[in-house]
Amino acid sequence: MPASQSHITDRTPLGANLVADGATFRVWAPRAKAVYVSGEFNAWSQTDSSRLIKDAAGYWSGFVPGVKDGDHYKFYVLGQGSRGYKRDPYARELSEQPSYPLSNCIVRNPAAYPWHDNHYRPPAFNDFVIYQFHVGTYYGPMREQRVARFLDVLDRLDYLVALGVNAIEPLPIVEFASPRSLGYDGSDIFSPEMDFNVDPPELGPYLTKVNALLQRRDCAPLTFDVLATPINQLKAMIDIFHLYGIAVILDVVYNHAGLQITGQDESIWYFDRAPGDSDANNSLYFTDQWHTGPVFALWKSEVQQFLIDNAAFFVDEYHIDGLRYDQVSVIVDQNANDGWRFCQSLTSTVRYIDPTVFQVAEYWNVDPWVVRAREAGGAGFDACWHDGLRESIRRAIAQAAVGRGNDVDLSGIAGNLRAADFAVAWKAVQYVESHDAVYLGRDPRVAALADGSNPRSWYARSRARVATGLIMTAPGVPMLFMGQEFLEHRQWSDNPDFFSDTLIAWAALEGGDKHMADHLRFTRDLIALRRRQPALRGETVHVFHVHHGNRILAYHRWLAATGRDVVVVVSLNEDTFWSYRLGFPGPGQWLEVFNSDVYDHWVNPRIAGNGGAVWGDGPPMHEMPCSADVVVPANAVLVFARDHGG
Repeated sequence: MPASQSHITDRTPLGANLVADGATFRVWAPRAKAVYVSGEFNAWSQTDSSRLIKDAAGYWSGFVPGVKDGDHYKFYVLGQGSRGYKRDPYARELSEQPSYPLSNCIVRNPAAYPWHDNHYRPPAFNDFVIYQFHVGTYYGPMREQRVARFLDVLDRLDYLVALGVNAIEPLPIVEFASPRSLGYDGSDIFSPEMDFNVDPPELGPYLTKVNALLQRRDCAPLTFDVLATPINQLKAMIDIFHLYGIAVILDVVYNHAGLQITGQDESIWYFDRAPGDSDANNSLYFTDQWHTGPVFALWKSEVQQFLIDNAAFFVDEYHIDGLRYDQVSVIVDQNANDGWRFCQSLTSTVRYIDPTVFQVAEYWNVDPWVVRAREAGGAGFDACWHDGLRESIRRAIAQAAVGRGNDVDLSGIAGNLRAADFAVAWKAVQYVESHDAVYLGRDPRVAALADGSNPRSWYARSRARVATGLIMTAPGVPMLFMGQEFLEHRQWSDNPDFFSDTLIAWAALEGGDKHMADHLRFTRDLIALRRRQPALRGETVHVFHVHHGNRILAYHRWLAATGRDVVVVVSLNEDTFWSYRLGFPGPGQWLEVFNSDVYDHWVNPRIAGNGGAVWGDGPPMHEMPCSADVVVPANAVLVFARDHGG
């Protein structure tokens, strides 16, 4: 007699899901001749009682009594071309023994983790300041020998709180084929990467650390058994970041899967084991197209639903606050109208589940329709990574590095301070460094770009401050990449045991490198300034002065009817201007609330500044009603405001 159909309907969720007295199992395999669920609970059998029942839509389902949390299982698929075990595409966790890629799937109770974050609310979209990092190389006691762990990130929690960011964005964290990876070659997208987990023999100090952080927020401690469940370690990381006011944005990859799955007999690649396994056209989930791996077949509604379910899963079961969707342009380019409709369905579903989830697209050759509402024909993403300002800043810094007499074209920065054609400014995520841009062999980090001969020179330090200053004072959502905040100059790699000297230099920062410490103070204070001055998080910007020869740029930020205007002055000139007349939006005193020059050899004994204020008592200038004489330090960012904020 086939598997019981108790608890089974056409709305039963896919994968393995615990119910009162067992578990339901459901999987899509329309061309299979038979599908069995085999596990510890039935001695890994493929008997009639373990055979699932197929419905008209090609889904196989069954209920198995007595299944409990932690039980191992797989599907056994009898196809027209071959037969054998398959990992559940919806598996919440994979086993370490047997090891990947022959791992078993593990039944897990998603409600078993005792969340503490009920009162947490993520920032408003325009308030985000994002910090991007790679879990495996970011921080940990043995990063050179093995990948760092989810719980190692908690060692940087106080650091990130002090830095002032309110969102972290780890690179993809779902299961990939090798321990070392950027993460963009996922194989089992519902299961967190096993190598990022701490094994029970090493868990003691981590449990102590986790519970100390919980105690500081008057929260109940976790037990050893809770934290020893691997999926709970990612949940604990997210939970604790929420308790300390920091949102978590996950990077997900729906344009392709990892190339390695094509050589794994138990992977999703030929899930229903159709004949002709060497022919990519027979793959159930994928097309015959490639983008560093097989491209998902989004013309199939079931494949679309698989990926939408994945996004919903992380929102629901992991309490995540945002999704950064990798290379949406590939989804659209390789799937045409099906890709666009998929994006619309994806963003709409996530927004229905939780409208506070920040949905960010990466889209090459940015198309403003990506961030327009579905009802207007757009793809429905909240925001998009924008290359315009990044490329313009990097181009200007490279020109400045040529030498003192070289003109610097600031028109690109002026034209991209606010993303063109975006109806709302915060829909652009602005950055100068990212995992892609400064990966080993690609673009130099800003300090190295600013002075290729000495990334610790005054030229490098001061120009790097200008780059970050522009990002933090421009309209949009600013993003930093790990190490940028303290002047890291080396390109990074996900594989430091093969490519040496690519880990960010915590030891140098903590060992007394003053230039790093000064730059970290600069970044902290700049983020705090963005918090204190709401105009810097607003929609409006007016670039009122651009002088390529002088290398001076000035722009006005404001919020309507508040009177809390801000003026930003940027210089890439190697000399100080001791009297530079600039337009100002109003008369009276303008407080110098930020001067990047003070951070060089903090406190800079030779600072060039304005004594705390300037006066807009001069005649109209630069299309402004007033003007003021300003001391503009060499290679610096100045910010003037009506008040000190708060």
